[in-house]
Amino acid sequence: MSTKRTLILDKEQIRQKSIRIAYQILEDNFEETSIVLAGIADRGYVFAKRLQQILVDIAPEKTFELLKISIAKTKRSLEATSDESLDIAKDKVIILIDDVLNSGRTLAYGLGLFLDTPLKKMRTAVLIDRSHHQFPLFSDYYGLKLSTILKEHVEVVLEEFDGAEDAAWLS
Repeated sequence: MSTKRTLILDKEQIRQKSIRIAYQILEDNFEETSIVLAGIADRGYVFAKRLQQILVDIAPEKTFELLKISIAKTKRSLEATSDESLDIAKDKVIILIDDVLNSGRTLAYGLGLFLDTPLKKMRTAVLIDRSHHQFPLFSDYYGLKLSTILKEHVEVVLEEFDGAEDAAWLS
C-alpha cells in the first residue's frame, strides 16, 4: 500500500454530501411517516446517526429510527446482529448505511440480517462507492462514486469515532 495519501473529501464536503443524501432519502420516501436507518458498525453507524439528525432537522414530522448492525466482516458466512429488535423494521422502509462500498460483502451481510423480516422497501446509502462490487449490490444513495484500482485504499475519518477532523483519504 502506498504511503502517499490524497484527500478526496474534506469536512465541509462530507457535510454537504450528507445533507444531499438525506434529501434524496426524503424524496424517495416522501409518503412514509417512519423510516428505519440501519448503520453498519462502526463508521457506518456514525454516518447513520448523522443522517438521522439531518433528517429530523429537515422533516420533524417524520420518525427516523436507528439500528446498529454489527457484522463479523472477516467471516465467510453471515454473522450479523442488531442492537434492537428487528421488529421495528417490520413493514417499513429500511436504509442500510455504511461509510464505503467496496466489494459489497458488508452490505450483503447487512441485507441478510433482514431476510426473514417483511419490509416495505430496502435501500442502501454510502458516503463513498468505490465501484469494485463482487456482489450484485449498488448504492441507492451515495456521496461520491470513485473509480480506483484494487490496490488503493479509501479511509474515512469521522470525528465521533476517530477523534480527528472529518475527511476521506485515498492511499
